[in-house]
Amino acid sequence: MGDSKVHQLRSKSSRALSRSVSGTRQAWPVGYRRSSIPGSSEYDAAPVDPSHAADAVPRPFLLGVAGGTCSGKTTVAERLCEMIGGDRIALIKLDSYYVDMPHVPLDVRAKANYDHPDSFDWELLNSHMRSLAAGQPIEVPVYDYAAYERTGKVTRIGRCDVVVVEGILVLYEPSIRELFDLKVYVDADADLRLIRRLQRDVSERGRSPQSIIDQYLATVRPSHLQFIEPSKRHADVIFPEGGRNEPALEVLLARVRELLSVAGRGDGA
Repeated sequence: MGDSKVHQLRSKSSRALSRSVSGTRQAWPVGYRRSSIPGSSEYDAAPVDPSHAADAVPRPFLLGVAGGTCSGKTTVAERLCEMIGGDRIALIKLDSYYVDMPHVPLDVRAKANYDHPDSFDWELLNSHMRSLAAGQPIEVPVYDYAAYERTGKVTRIGRCDVVVVEGILVLYEPSIRELFDLKVYVDADADLRLIRRLQRDVSERGRSPQSIIDQYLATVRPSHLQFIEPSKRHADVIFPEGGRNEPALEVLLARVRELLSVAGRGDGA
């Protein structure tokens, strides 16, 4: 892309990355594995009535934005939403889909590895994405970072032209990855990401610097190296320099507008 600083990377045909957790802490301490969640079940997208197929709205454009902790992926996703504007675009954050374990003691929840794939409710996210693709509304859980659990509140998302799904492992899970029309990985140096995480978690999440460093060394860094960084190979576009790369953001915006125009949904202006 020349001066745009956008690196194009073709999606490969490789299937799921290894789910081996050798050398990396499990998502939950012994006794609190996801398989032991009482009442857990898979979620299925609601069926579409074939009789209304002719009146169905165009399928929304599904965009996945992944990257390491504090790489700038949230900035990219939110800026894109601002530029498209209005109710034409919706943003879903992967953090909303952390597995809910209210029966687990708070001190145990606090020690869990939230950068591990097993920490996410992929079935629910898959169901929600398929529902949106079918023109059906969804209710996204609202997550409380301080309590490490869902609040019981939800955010309703209805029909829209573009759905952006943002999170560290958005490109890791095959069942989610295959639904995207465009896959983006936001890249940034590890030292910058750690500094940003320290600033964010102290000011926004009430955590101490030492606890953040301990968590980073114990779970965040190992999981990044094992699960998140390798998922970059599945990206169609890689943003160097994180969310501050204005030329790259302009290229992404132009591409989304072009696709919307081809689909007959306007240019997003």
